[in-house]
Amino acid sequence: MPLTGLTVDDGPHTSDGLLLHAWNGSERVTAFIGRRVMDDWVDPRRPYGRPKSLFRAQYNALGKRNLPAIERIVASKFQRGATFNRQHPFVDVLLSDITDSGEVLDCSGLVPRTGSSHASAASPIANFGFKGALES
Repeated sequence: MPLTGLTVDDGPHTSDGLLLHAWNGSERVTAFIGRRVMDDWVDPRRPYGRPKSLFRAQYNALGKRNLPAIERIVASKFQRGATFNRQHPFVDVLLSDITDSGEVLDCSGLVPRTGSSHASAASPIANFGFKGALES
């Protein structure tokens, strides 16, 4: 049975990344893309361990903008079943899942930050906010 109704969880939660919910018939399925995975998907050239990162509102907005691509990635991993996804029906999306999928992230909503003390020429994440997203 295919996953349906994938949505971004905008509510308060303690997960450090993009939390998503979908349905497999009557079974609720939770999917997760960690903050660092989202950062690397936005800017794969970013040096490992670089402290600049997206804020929750930014990766939630990116998740909503890219929901069809994320849905294909989540559905593909979910359909492989418990053999390939130990936490089934929880789907932990890894950077390798994204890379293997060939999906490209639409970052067209990222806009330059103005007057931000966080700006750095080394990383698009540091230099850009997300239009309509709350920033700290």
